[in-house]
Amino acid sequence: MSEKWKGLHQREKVVLLGFVDALIIMLSYFVALLLRFDFAYTRVPQEYIGGYLRSMPYWVVVTLVIFYLCKLYRSVWRLASMAEVQMIISAYICLAFAYGIGAVVMDLRMPRAYYFMGYILSLILVTAVRFGYRLLRFWAQQMSAKKEDNAERLMIIGAGSAGQMLIKEIMGSDKMHEKVCCIIDDNKEKKGKMLEGIPIVGNRFDIPEKAEEYKIDRIIYAIPASSNEVRRDVMNICKDTKCRLQTLPGLYQIVSEEVKVKNLRDVNITDLLGRAPAKVNNEEIFASIKGKTVLVTGGGGSIGSELCRQVAKAEPKELIIFEIYENNAYDIQQELKRDIPGLNLTVLIGSVRNTNRINWVMEKYKPDLVFHAAAHKHVPLMEGSPNEAIKNNVLGTYKTATAAAENGVKKFVLVSTDKAVNPTNIMGASKRLCEMVVQMMNRRYFNTDFVAVRFGNVLGSNGSVIPLFKKQIAAGGPVTVTDKNIIRYFMTIPEAVSLVLQASYYAKGGEIFILDMGDPVRIDDMARNLIKLSGYTPDVDIKIEYTGLRPGEKLYEELLMAEEGLQETDNKMIHIGKPIEMDDQWFMKKIQELDKASRAETQDMRRIVAEIVKTYHYQQEDTAGDAV
Repeated sequence: MSEKWKGLHQREKVVLLGFVDALIIMLSYFVALLLRFDFAYTRVPQEYIGGYLRSMPYWVVVTLVIFYLCKLYRSVWRLASMAEVQMIISAYICLAFAYGIGAVVMDLRMPRAYYFMGYILSLILVTAVRFGYRLLRFWAQQMSAKKEDNAERLMIIGAGSAGQMLIKEIMGSDKMHEKVCCIIDDNKEKKGKMLEGIPIVGNRFDIPEKAEEYKIDRIIYAIPASSNEVRRDVMNICKDTKCRLQTLPGLYQIVSEEVKVKNLRDVNITDLLGRAPAKVNNEEIFASIKGKTVLVTGGGGSIGSELCRQVAKAEPKELIIFEIYENNAYDIQQELKRDIPGLNLTVLIGSVRNTNRINWVMEKYKPDLVFHAAAHKHVPLMEGSPNEAIKNNVLGTYKTATAAAENGVKKFVLVSTDKAVNPTNIMGASKRLCEMVVQMMNRRYFNTDFVAVRFGNVLGSNGSVIPLFKKQIAAGGPVTVTDKNIIRYFMTIPEAVSLVLQASYYAKGGEIFILDMGDPVRIDDMARNLIKLSGYTPDVDIKIEYTGLRPGEKLYEELLMAEEGLQETDNKMIHIGKPIEMDDQWFMKKIQELDKASRAETQDMRRIVAEIVKTYHYQQEDTAGDAV
């Protein structure tokens, strides 16, 4: 019956259900008439039989019309709930008035019990037909799930609205070979009770025991409104169960009633970070960008492309993407064209190292705001090519900043890194030089506000550790960690971009903006958690190998130099490092020296950089130049 019902078109289903409703009305009132005379048909007066036959066409037509107007033929009855009960009750309140008017107009002289019992019987039968279909489906699915040995066994965390909606969809689908076996909720009053026929078996601390008892394959976290700390704590318990973990993205799923299986995503390492996401005031940021011409260098990279997405949402006058890698530029161009069709978008190919090219771009498009995200950032690769790090990062920043200042740019925002603080590698030292360039430029040009934004490692960015770990896990291992004690600060790409955008709003010139990133994360713990989230056991299913610190790498990163001090902003998670005093004329001479030495492919670049960046410490014996 279920298969035949599924094969019908929606219009055919409505017609069939309307026919059933018509039969229910006729049957209900006929039975009511028989009840009045103790089911003795021969004792029913002919005038009552005539009244019944005369009223039925009106009764049936009025009932079907009111049912249609009350949307009883638009509901998904396999998911019938209290909302459908309210619809049926509303329809029957309307029917009471319609039947009363009909009885008066037709001058019916029927027994009062006939009206009352017919009304009640039809209400019961109409409700039973609709909810009976759901009940039959539920029983059929339960029997089917018991028979299917390969049905995936689920645990739902959260006995609230989201959990209930999710369970209803899973139980109401014929296409899912899954069985919800148990529910976990921290509310003590709910333990031992049932939700949609599924037992609530305990709190978060019972998860490992119940996962084993019910032979759970997959755990779904269905509490979108929970805090980041609660989510992290529960996920840390779940990751030791060897079950696949999934979660709903956020609270908006409840508001928009989109708690569906298709919205589930696998739990990832960001769910285990011990820090709440950084929050910014999007309204004030977007208002400051709206109607402006914005240039993003390195707009095809991880940070640059997300900057482009966020800026595009702020309705700029024009967004200019400047990128040296054409494939990256093409990808973000097509994405923005598809997602924001009305955007005035210009995509240009070029290098920030090309003085003429970057000057031409600034002169032609006259941007109001420049986000400078173009840079070489891979630490070990730059150790092998120090001259390239200087050419692209330092000289590229200097050329772009100069072109911006000379063409009337209002704000110039440099994307920096925590590796610029007390650097032990050439990449970090080059980014510290970029910060010094920005602060020098801010003192030289009064019409442009130059600022830098400094943050830690970005989860999921090109070349970051998480994608590498995922590839290694997918390949069966080993997962390589440089040192068991190495720690890093982490943030998501949206957080990084939010900080950059907030800095552009706060910028008065010369600041280095720094995010309060909470506690650092041990890379070894991150690797082990990622292996567990993938359903494996570290050092059993997937080996972890310690390879030793790479050239220029240190055990921990810092976000603030001691001499910078610390200032708060209106956003409590964003701080400002005060400008460091330096001799700008001397620094300009050093920039020229760096330019000349890098073009000559010097073998002594680290020593030259160390003379400028006093906090840069490198291994004296490593004097390798650029790799061929």
